[in-house]
Amino acid sequence: MASEELAQKLQRRLQLEESEAAAEGDVEAVKGTAAAAGDVEERSCLTASAGAELSAKLCRRQDINEGAAQPRRAAVFNPYTEFKEFSRRQIKDMERMFRLYDSGRDGYIDLMELKLMMEKLGAPQTHLGLKNMIKEVDEDFDGKLSFREFLLIFHKAAAGELEEDSGLLTLAKLSEIDVSIEGVKGAKNFFEAKAQALSSASKFEAEIRAEQDERKREEEERKHRRAAFRELKSAFTQ
Repeated sequence: MASEELAQKLQRRLQLEESEAAAEGDVEAVKGTAAAAGDVEERSCLTASAGAELSAKLCRRQDINEGAAQPRRAAVFNPYTEFKEFSRRQIKDMERMFRLYDSGRDGYIDLMELKLMMEKLGAPQTHLGLKNMIKEVDEDFDGKLSFREFLLIFHKAAAGELEEDSGLLTLAKLSEIDVSIEGVKGAKNFFEAKAQALSSASKFEAEIRAEQDERKREEEERKHRRAAFRELKSAFTQ
């Protein structure tokens, strides 16, 4: 009788252990399923995010093509720090040229203004050629050139990033007289000037000092002229 009771207890104990093991297996399975579901959800979120970004870009491109795009607020742009390969004088020369052809005084060179520029430089372009020129450096897809995009033309030309038949390369070459008047160490043209340039930091500081010295010299000359005029005036009034 005792043996039967002991056997029953052992049987129940065995069944209980088997039930616990099965329960643990079910929990692990549930965890695995949940983790897999989480991975799928995460991938779905990433895909949705990438899809939304692409969709936004496509929508903006469509708005631009239809002329309905709103201009984006540009970050503060400092040409002297962003385009360190150019001297201060070169950037000022390019800025004067940009303003010369920005006849609308809106801070941009549009298609018709670019057309006039190329005609003045002696290299007229077709309507399609002008559009392709703008497209090559048009970072915000607004169909016109900002001053930063205008500087990109010369940056790309100096870096050899423009094709030989590119209208932008033609523009850069025909404009080199505007950026080589001062040059660097007597360089004869724009591309030689870049190759022979000093380090941008020391060059920048030297140019600032030179401008300050020039202003001081002019002020001294004005003082001398005023003093000489007063002496001359007093001689006549005596």
